[in-house]
Amino acid sequence: MAKYNKAQILTNFGYIKLSGMLYGQVSIDPEIMSGAPVFAGTRVPIQNLFDYIEGGEDLSEFLDDFPSVSRESALAVLEMAKKSLTSEKVLHENFA
Repeated sequence: MAKYNKAQILTNFGYIKLSGMLYGQVSIDPEIMSGAPVFAGTRVPIQNLFDYIEGGEDLSEFLDDFPSVSRESALAVLEMAKKSLTSEKVLHENFA
C-alpha cells in the first residue's frame, strides 16, 4: 500500500491543507482569517452561518451570499453543532 502524507490525502479529497487543523468541513489555520474556524477550502467563517440563522435568514440566503460554501458543507457544520449540543457528555465536558 502506498504511503501518503496528510497534504496528499487532503488534496485527493478536494482539500488543500498544509498547516492548521481540519475537522470535517471546518478548518482552523492561524494563517487563514486569523485562525477563526472557516468552511474548509474557503475564507468564510463558520460564525457567518450562525449569524445568518440568528438574524432570521434561511440557509438558501446564506448559500447565495457565500457561493464558495456548498450546501453539504453548511449542513455538515449544522450537524456538528447539533451533535455537540445534544450530547450529554460533550455538554458536561464543555459547559459544566
